[in-house]
Amino acid sequence: MRFTPDLLRRCWFLTGPTACGKSAVALELAEQLSAEQGLAIEIVSLDSMTLYRRMNIGTAKPMAEECLRVPHHLFDVLEPSQEFSVAEYLVAAERVCREIIARGDTPLFVGGTGLYLRSLLRGVFEGPAANEELRQRLESEAALNGADALHRRLQQLDPNTAERLHPNDLRRVVRALEVVELTGQPMSSQHCEEPLPLDLRPTNVVWLSPPRDWLYSRINQRVELMLDAGWLDEVRSLLAEPQPLSDTARQALGYKELIEHLRGERTLAESIELIQTRTRQFAKRQHTWFRNLEECRSLPITGDESPAEVAAIVVGQVFNVP
Repeated sequence: MRFTPDLLRRCWFLTGPTACGKSAVALELAEQLSAEQGLAIEIVSLDSMTLYRRMNIGTAKPMAEECLRVPHHLFDVLEPSQEFSVAEYLVAAERVCREIIARGDTPLFVGGTGLYLRSLLRGVFEGPAANEELRQRLESEAALNGADALHRRLQQLDPNTAERLHPNDLRRVVRALEVVELTGQPMSSQHCEEPLPLDLRPTNVVWLSPPRDWLYSRINQRVELMLDAGWLDEVRSLLAEPQPLSDTARQALGYKELIEHLRGERTLAESIELIQTRTRQFAKRQHTWFRNLEECRSLPITGDESPAEVAAIVVGQVFNVP
């Protein structure tokens, strides 16, 4: 399952590690292109967690006034209790993109979910149908022995997939082990999606690459600002809903740690420090992911530029504006 080359080349992509300022740059980019080139841009989420309703603060979801400045799509489309696969995301993204293009506008994907970006650019491996009995057995093993135990097994059976999956990403670790057990082959060996030929690839794919020290400081500050904005109350409200959070929603950065705090498993201070640490680790993995996608063009930034200045650089040096 993949986008056609023609559709891909009609789309633009702005990505980068968490907290690097992608959303603010995207808004400036859309407005600059509208004012200077007469191009109408509509933003499409490239984030697996902003899909969920009522998960606003911890996902740094765009504010209502930002959505009024530029149309946004694939935000707030799922209940927190729902699961959502990469294949389902591709179907939804293709539908939205075709609607945007039919209006004469340009889709701009914005976000930092590397798996979504890779799947858009290269397609997705669908694999064998789910085996509920096998999944339940693996999930029971994780509950008994810990998610790390399953991840260690995956490292032995499919080291390439294990390297790109966090041990806490239980849903995807279970799926990778399921594929090995059902097919006898590691998932990574069955991923045959390769980059499109150069003449068919999308050319407007850029990832913002800030200095590590600046990014890590920004991550630490942002976690504290989110908590000041009521993040803990947001998590408390989600836990009070009739339906429990899905395994996918629980993987959102910080939510798992705050849930554990509310259950009395650690202090708030310990949870904050853990969220900051894991978010920095996640940003490092994102850097590796984008760097290894040859379709992506790296745009180094210093962190001193304003969003408008970064947007101007993107327009002038990266995107092929007619």
